Amino acid sequence: MPTALERAKQEYLEQQVNAATPERLVTMLYDRLLVDVERAAAAQAGGDTASAGTYLTHAQAIIAELSGSLDDTWDGSDGLRALYTYITGRLIVANVAHDADATRECRDLIAPLRDAWHAAADAVSPV
Repeated sequence: MPTALERAKQEYLEQQVNAATPERLVTMLYDRLLVDVERAAAAQAGGDTASAGTYLTHAQAIIAELSGSLDDTWDGSDGLRALYTYITGRLIVANVAHDADATRECRDLIAPLRDAWHAAADAVSPV
């Protein structure tokens, strides 16, 4: 059973998600994606393959959500979907083979995407 603090945190997160604009939802997903990959890298460095696997699997789910939400009428959707497919493959390698280099490669691909989406969201709806 969750504690009162855990319930309060969950309620706060739900309120943030419910109140977020579509562009802010994308940045929130990217933020969590990067956190998951960085936590996976730390877990791999510490030899905790179970935790790394949990984070990498969650990162794959976020990539699937981002890929599924792409607007196919946008000119860049094919290229971004291809990048998402590549990152998913590398996340799988990172998880199955316990490959820290693949995890770092994913982080290096995700971080600039996250920054670009934040810049785009700020241009559309400043915080």
